[in-house]
Amino acid sequence: MKAFKYLSPTTVEEAIAFHGQHSETAKYMGGGTDVIVKVKEGWMEPDFLISLKKIKEMSELHKNAATGELSIGTIGGNLINAVPSADGAIPLIALDGVALLHGPEGERSVAVKDLFVSPYKTILKPMEILKKITIPPQAPHTGSAYIKFGRRAAMELPLIGIGILLSLDEIQGICTKARICLGVAAPTPMRAFDAEKLLKGKKIGEALLIEAGKIAADESKVRDSVRGKAWHRKEMIRVHVKRMGIKCLELINAGH
Repeated sequence: MKAFKYLSPTTVEEAIAFHGQHSETAKYMGGGTDVIVKVKEGWMEPDFLISLKKIKEMSELHKNAATGELSIGTIGGNLINAVPSADGAIPLIALDGVALLHGPEGERSVAVKDLFVSPYKTILKPMEILKKITIPPQAPHTGSAYIKFGRRAAMELPLIGIGILLSLDEIQGICTKARICLGVAAPTPMRAFDAEKLLKGKKIGEALLIEAGKIAADESKVRDSVRGKAWHRKEMIRVHVKRMGIKCLELINAGH
């Protein structure tokens, strides 16, 4: 493993300044789960690792009592790595999460669904930091559910991940909002827009969710890999879009 210097700034501005001083030889590090492995195995050889752990605003979980907006500063690395199997993005996309990016030119906000360009590549500019994720307040009568599948119960990259969110009209029970989000179903996390359109504006029941599952499976761009076959992934999408949709309805009916 190549030797490196460890820098520990206490503000975002200081972290960006450090990166600017050391240019391409520096790498940001959040929790370090992925970065340290890459450094140890020689996949990454930075001269400087800039830790973000001591930046207080990036380690806070806060809910605005007035607006209901939730701010999360602790999960950026899972998104920035942009691996197709990183399942943290799927619930955040379903919840319409927004990423706040901070770089030398200031701050900008980007929907989490728009962060990803291709496997291992995001829209972040050089020296930009993912400062936090914000989750907008959800409408009343909203339910959400997420499920992932791996080859064993723990410490396994998912074969597929499925996140569903449904909002219903209080009076008639008509779907006012639908999110169907898939992971490991394409080169980047994706929404099944056609399946969502099927649900919106309708009263949702099992038959409609079955149809949505079929459409979502067809929209996916799954492929064969060493961990699973494309046909199997499609079948999991087809079945579990329906099951997670039913779970959403159960949560809404239970008042959650």
